Amino acid sequence: MPFASPGSLMFLAAAMLWPAATRRWAPLALALAYAWAWTQGGIDPVALAWPALLLLAALLVRPATPGAASAAGHTLFVILAVLLFLHWLPGFHNPLVIPRAALTPDAVPFSMYLNLDKPLVAFWVVLAAAPAMAGAGARATLLAALAACAAAAVACLGLALALDVVAWAPKWPDSGWLWLANNALLVTLAEEALFRGYVQEQLARCWRDRPWGATAALSIAALLFGLAHYAGGWQWMLLAGIAGVGYGLAYRYGGLAAAVLAHLGLNAAHYGLFTYPMRAALY
Repeated sequence: MPFASPGSLMFLAAAMLWPAATRRWAPLALALAYAWAWTQGGIDPVALAWPALLLLAALLVRPATPGAASAAGHTLFVILAVLLFLHWLPGFHNPLVIPRAALTPDAVPFSMYLNLDKPLVAFWVVLAAAPAMAGAGARATLLAALAACAAAAVACLGLALALDVVAWAPKWPDSGWLWLANNALLVTLAEEALFRGYVQEQLARCWRDRPWGATAALSIAALLFGLAHYAGGWQWMLLAGIAGVGYGLAYRYGGLAAAVLAHLGLNAAHYGLFTYPMRAALY
């Protein structure tokens, strides 16, 4: 991927969501990335309907909005989020940035697209739902991220080895840095924003007066995260569900930043040290 490209501007827009000082300008950077992508055939005019509908959903879920309208806004967002994650909404032509190839001899062939649709979910959650972006301080956020990442890595990668889903395969391909940037700025942010920043957060708010509310919210978000990995089979869903518990704990104690860091750490360990994405023998 060229340094000067719509993808690079997408990375910048996503990075701008983190500091409070630049967050308000992130939609402008996103709009510029979309305009650039449109000049290169990356999006069609119909794709602009989906950010417009997300804006409508954001207006409907504002605190001052009556209950029925707010429920309609949340429903609209959930429908759009699912369709964006599944890449089912028309108008996007996500560019292939890592051609399909096996990273190790035993691996399923891997390719990577720079998604222009899925990151919209992260922008909506951060800007409209206002989840906890960090813990009580930088130390609490980092400790939550490290603890969750370590626990999830031991549990998930250990179980993946036991199930023969992956094998020990240290590597760092030439495309590794592009993979890492995409994972850090777009993939993990979008997934953690939806499952932790939205699902877990909204359920925890609904059940805040119940002693079991926070645990139930975390568990349901982790279950849904596992189910979202259905394409990898039952093993992948199980592993993702377990990882989701770790990310949920990271979010509870360290906010969205901790959840993203824990998720990124596990993904990076998987990518750099084990078969990625999984052993071909499973197929």
